[in-house]
Amino acid sequence: MIHEKRVLLKNLGKINPASIDDYEKAGGYKAIRKALDMNHLLVIDEMMNSSLRGRGGAGFSTGLKNKFTSESCLRCEQKYLICNADEGEPGTFKDRIIMENDPHLLIEGMLIAAYAIGASKAFVYLRGEYYRSIDMVTLAIKTAREKGYIGSKIFGSDFSVDIEIRLGAGSYLCGEELTLLESMEGKRGYPRIKPPFPAEKGLFGYPTLVNNVETLATIPVIIAEGSEWYSKLGIPESPGTKIFTISGDVANPGFFEVEMGTTLRDIVYGLAGGIKDGKRLKAMLLGGAAGTFVDETVLDTPMAYDSLKEKGAVLGSGAIMVLDETRSILCMTQSILEFFKHECCGKCVPCRVGTDRLVRMIKDINRGNENRFTLEEMVDEAGYIAKTSLCPLGQSPIMPLASLQRYFNDQF
Repeated sequence: MIHEKRVLLKNLGKINPASIDDYEKAGGYKAIRKALDMNHLLVIDEMMNSSLRGRGGAGFSTGLKNKFTSESCLRCEQKYLICNADEGEPGTFKDRIIMENDPHLLIEGMLIAAYAIGASKAFVYLRGEYYRSIDMVTLAIKTAREKGYIGSKIFGSDFSVDIEIRLGAGSYLCGEELTLLESMEGKRGYPRIKPPFPAEKGLFGYPTLVNNVETLATIPVIIAEGSEWYSKLGIPESPGTKIFTISGDVANPGFFEVEMGTTLRDIVYGLAGGIKDGKRLKAMLLGGAAGTFVDETVLDTPMAYDSLKEKGAVLGSGAIMVLDETRSILCMTQSILEFFKHECCGKCVPCRVGTDRLVRMIKDINRGNENRFTLEEMVDEAGYIAKTSLCPLGQSPIMPLASLQRYFNDQF
């Protein structure tokens, strides 16, 4: 029987998330004290040695990202840290769980990351529809500031940092870090062309580190327990734990924190209780709309970056949507493509025209026209969009479509 391994969620249900005293009694704010006694480069070394990879979906090395930002423009008068809490990927709600149930863990992670890169100003870019998350993070910042944990000369050190909240307005595209920076600067949420990357030229032109909630919340654990302890969790290629959010046709939908490398079968049939109402499994969508479809042949694959890549799948944000035998793959595909069309900002022609064309193609297939398009033609179209678009949204439709061609070509 599979069991959860709660590391980030260890305080869930055990403390009052609105109480900073409860968080401290559970060991909170000890990691930042420990970090401040270390050279900031040693803090970055601990992150690198832990092999923590970004939990937002891309899976880039957290330690390297911190290092690049720390080393960028050593004499800059300003560096920024931004927590990306604009959780807009369909089926994903892991960050909300952390913010609502242990907001001080996030604040502590931000303090450590800000110290590591030398940032004196930090922001939480928070999804505007997450009302309870907004309330809990706002209260956590307020109480931490009252205790002197945010502000000048924190814990008697020479380190000073302030944290503010900025609310997103519901744009899926603003979850991408460069578009998020445009929004933070008060501009329309259009993507930037890179390079330069945020570590070189980010918010208002200064070096900026952008990490998501789950990534930042992992940092206090690594500093408190040590990188060696953390790297022994999970599997060598993907150490640590991951919060998976599972929805759809399962008996026990919700969220589960398990060690990386846990199989999809253990999550779907173990923790989530299997397919509800005795029906059979048809498909699973991993990573949200910008993710990949897989079938039951992938059930025994470890949920880790490289092992899923070998199967033509992605870990993404950790979302798992389960479809039983009664669901239509074609209708699901149309829903995904309509989502991308709706969320397209319209800045670049390939994405603006291409996402609309993909929707028309899938509608034509669903209507059963004799001269309907083929899935192969849709994959080709999505490939053109991916190669010529400015930002990850245009590069997203190819992911679910290519996986459908691999696992569900017969459905078309």
